[in-house]
Amino acid sequence: MVFSPSEDVVAREIEGEIIIVPLVAGIGDMDDELFTLNETGREVWQLLDGTRTLAQVAEELTGSFQAPEGKIEVDVLGLVTELARRKMVVAR
Repeated sequence: MVFSPSEDVVAREIEGEIIIVPLVAGIGDMDDELFTLNETGREVWQLLDGTRTLAQVAEELTGSFQAPEGKIEVDVLGLVTELARRKMVVAR
């Protein structure tokens, strides 16, 4: 399955972090309008282009981070699941 950012959010990089801002109601959490991704999350976000599978995203990240590919796959799946739950990414 491939994912890409929702058209209902805007993402900006500020000081190495990605800040995701919802453009419409119902995106994100009611308590927290902004969502921030750290450096690792930023790498994942940038690879969610609607053409790479989650396995391909994890494979690309394996070269950048010193962690087993299986651990990276679990982390990518966890982040994308949370972003999808918040409607910040959509399946293509």
